[in-house]
Amino acid sequence: MINTVEESVVLAMDGTDSNLFPYLPYILQDLWEIGTSPEAVLKLIKKHTTDRSSLKVLDLGCGKGAVSIKLAKAFKCHCHGVDAVEEFIDEAENRAKEINVDKYCRFESDDIRARISDLKNYDVIILGAIGPVFGDYYSTLSKVSECIRENGLVVVDDGYIDDGSEYSHPLAEQKSVILKQASDARMELIDEIIINKNEIKESDEHIYRNIKRRCQDLIEKHPGKRELFIDYIRKQEEENEILETKLVCSTMVFRKCS
Repeated sequence: MINTVEESVVLAMDGTDSNLFPYLPYILQDLWEIGTSPEAVLKLIKKHTTDRSSLKVLDLGCGKGAVSIKLAKAFKCHCHGVDAVEEFIDEAENRAKEINVDKYCRFESDDIRARISDLKNYDVIILGAIGPVFGDYYSTLSKVSECIRENGLVVVDDGYIDDGSEYSHPLAEQKSVILKQASDARMELIDEIIINKNEIKESDEHIYRNIKRRCQDLIEKHPGKRELFIDYIRKQEEENEILETKLVCSTMVFRKCS
């Protein structure tokens, strides 16, 4: 069963109820970087590319544009971000202007699953903590490989399960499974940055503190929807525990097999 765009966005934000979708801009208003480390992405792209000012970057599920804007500022490359939340796109455009990189950045609001078939000839595609929008790794890498040039890169920010672990999660795979699905999609993992657990914990605490505060605001404004917001706070606590203790949080770089 295919998720609606609202369901997909809420799932990517670690929620379970699509009724949360219209409240996400308010809940996340204090956070610019949502989920992905721009510094890790920047470091990997710098390592694996040359002539960076000529790069065409596609940022799918770009959120508020933090990754694209920091790449544009560092490399003077052209970045195209797509996200389903219009308010996030508005903020991305405003931020790009504030940081004087708006001539390098283009942002648009759309369902990336519908938009992807029209997007071609990129050097780098970023999938930053957006969840299983295109399905598993085979489906995802097969789909986005049609959008990149020869020797193009796909940067994926995600969490996976250590091969020796007995833990299971409906939205996470073991690394060996990811590598097999990537190979079946004719892509190979060429590099990754594993995010330090202390860094994850620090980031999680910052995000959780702001989300909880805004959810409490909404409970006061909408007491009839109390359980919706309480459930989201609870879900954030659960997901933070998983990220900090059960998963390997990684920014991975894939390239087409030669």
